[in-house]
Amino acid sequence: MTKLASVAGAAATVVWNNVILPRSGLGPTGRAVAGGAFGLAAVASARSAGYGVDELGLSVTKMPAGLRYGTAASALPIAGYVTALSVSALRKRVPPRQTSPDLAGWVLFRIPVGTVVHEELVFRSALSAILGRSWPSATARVLHATTFGLWHIRAARISEDSVAGTLLVTCAFAWLLDWLRRRSGSVVAPALLHLSVNVAGAIVVESMRRRAH
Repeated sequence: MTKLASVAGAAATVVWNNVILPRSGLGPTGRAVAGGAFGLAAVASARSAGYGVDELGLSVTKMPAGLRYGTAASALPIAGYVTALSVSALRKRVPPRQTSPDLAGWVLFRIPVGTVVHEELVFRSALSAILGRSWPSATARVLHATTFGLWHIRAARISEDSVAGTLLVTCAFAWLLDWLRRRSGSVVAPALLHLSVNVAGAIVVESMRRRAH
């Protein structure tokens, strides 16, 4: 794939998440299903274009390494969340957030499928492989992280968060997730970290909300 085509593909993912999916008319569960399907389609498209399972981080032989790295990485945010809940001074620093009325559906389906499967297959599998073939390593990583940051613009606006701050945080998180993917050779590693951050974070926010009431 040419450099221009790889950038066009990255731009298409940003449009998908910020424009197309939100205007689809689907509810939260429907958007999660559509997101998971989009991730699978991105991988299928890359496979049909000649990208191998190792390039895509989908090799079965690399899964044990992915599990090891992912489990180790996931322990850190979980420990941080537990500490935040346990220490009164830290609990008070957690900003109040609106949670989903369907917490079970959120943490058991919409986060795993609509966020983790969706984003890890698109970014750490398909896009990482495509950019990695088309650009020097450092440039590919910058493009990957920047695209992941832009992917979250609409979410930042909905949450009334700083767009610049969200870009900075999500770009840094993308860099870490991509490092895990490259280090382990498997998308399982970043997927486990991504899952632990989002699910544990949702549970902490809901716990804080209930304590406040």
